Amino acid sequence: MQFIVEIKNLIQLARKKTFHAINSAMIETYWGIGRRIVEEEQNGQERAAYGQEIIKNLSFELTLEFGKGFSERSLRDYRQFYNCFQSIDIWRTAFAKLTWSHFQRVLKLSNDNARIYYLNEAIENSWSIRTLDRQISTLYYERLLSSPDMEKSKELNNSLFDSKNFIKNPTILEFLNLPSGLSYTEEKLESALIDNLQKFILELGKGFAFVERQQHIKTDTSDFYIDLVFYNYRMKCFVLIELKTNKLTHQDIGQIDMYVRMYDDLKKGLDDNPTVGLLLCTETDKTIAKYSVLNQNEQLFASKYIPFLPTEEELIEEIENEKLKFKLINQNDNE
Repeated sequence: MQFIVEIKNLIQLARKKTFHAINSAMIETYWGIGRRIVEEEQNGQERAAYGQEIIKNLSFELTLEFGKGFSERSLRDYRQFYNCFQSIDIWRTAFAKLTWSHFQRVLKLSNDNARIYYLNEAIENSWSIRTLDRQISTLYYERLLSSPDMEKSKELNNSLFDSKNFIKNPTILEFLNLPSGLSYTEEKLESALIDNLQKFILELGKGFAFVERQQHIKTDTSDFYIDLVFYNYRMKCFVLIELKTNKLTHQDIGQIDMYVRMYDDLKKGLDDNPTVGLLLCTETDKTIAKYSVLNQNEQLFASKYIPFLPTEEELIEEIENEKLKFKLINQNDNE
C-alpha cells in the first residue's frame, strides 16, 4: 500500500537526519576537545611533560564519567585532529558529510595536500571508509598525479551514509554510550542465518565453544566486525565465520584471509594453533562455503582440523534449508 510505503519513507528519512546530526555533533565535539587540550598545553610551563599529564588525567576523568571513547590514544587523536583542521568554518561541512573514521584515517598521512585531497574526494564521491582506506593503501593520490587524465581515474563507490552500516560504527556507539555488542542493523535474513549458524556449529561441530557475535576488532586505522567467533578446544584454535548476503567478490575472500591474519596477530595465544576462517555467501545461484587457511597451515588443516569441522557440503545444505524456511515464514506472514 502507498500509505505504508510513505510511512516507511518518513521513518528512513528521520533516521538518516538523525545519523547526520549525531555524526556532525560528535566530530565537532572531538575537534573542540582537541582545541581545549592544545590551549591548555600551551599554558603549561613545560609543554611536553605537562601535555602528557593533561591527557592522562583527562582520559581518566572522562572515561569515569562517560565510558568508552576517551582513552589517552583517542585524546591524542583529537588533539592532532584540531592541529590539522584548525579552521572549523572551512571544515564544518565536511564534519556533516564524513565520519570520524574518515578523519582518523587521513590523520595517518604526512602529506597535507594528500590529506585534503582524499577528504574532498570522499565527500564528492561518497567514499565509505573501506573505499578511502583502499585508495590510500594503493597510493591513489600519487597515481593520479602521474595520470594524464585525472578525471578518468575517479571512481564512484558505495554510499557513505548507508544507515545499515553507519550505526554499527563503534565511535558512534561509544559517543552515545551504547553497547557495541548488539546487532542494531542486521537484515532479518542475515540475522536468522547467523542465529542458526551459531546453533548449528555448536550442535554439529566437535569441541566448539561460542566466543562472541559481531566481535569488534580495532586496528590503528580501521574497525572490523567478525560475524561469529568460536574456539575449538580439541583443535586448540579460534574459528571465525563471516556471512555475506551480497554477491561474492575477491574482496570478500581477501577480507576473511585478513581476519585470520589479524586474529593470529592480536588474539591467538602462544599455545593455540593457527586460526581458521570460514566464508559463507548466500547471494548466488547456490550457496558457497569456503574455509580460509593460510598457505603455511594447509597441512595442519588437512591432518588435524578436518575431523572436527562441519564439511562445506553440510554447511551449504544447512544454509539452503534455513533460507527456504525463512522464505516460507515470510510468505505466510504476508498472506
